[in-house]
Amino acid sequence: MVIVHVHVHVKAECVDMFREASIENARNSIQEPGIARFDVIQQADDPTRFVLVEVYRTPDDPAHHKKTAHYQKWAETVTDMMAAPRRKVVFDNIFPGDEGWG
Repeated sequence: MVIVHVHVHVKAECVDMFREASIENARNSIQEPGIARFDVIQQADDPTRFVLVEVYRTPDDPAHHKKTAHYQKWAETVTDMMAAPRRKVVFDNIFPGDEGWG
């Protein structure tokens, strides 16, 4: 498993539009065979900050995800909503192993 946390800071006036676009992307993303989980979380004390928690089955799956129409639509839609460039942090899964992720 490869876990990616994408940190996003959006403009205050774009929070609702960003949420909507990201939820649509997540709904489509979880249909991909290479994605075990895809969460959209919003910071409780600062609603302009989000983290996308993406859990991929293999190291190749993030690249496959970025080629999908729904990802490309999301990326184009939200680019101007961001207050700062998004950043990602990649993690390796330690526990649970593959048996713990759907």
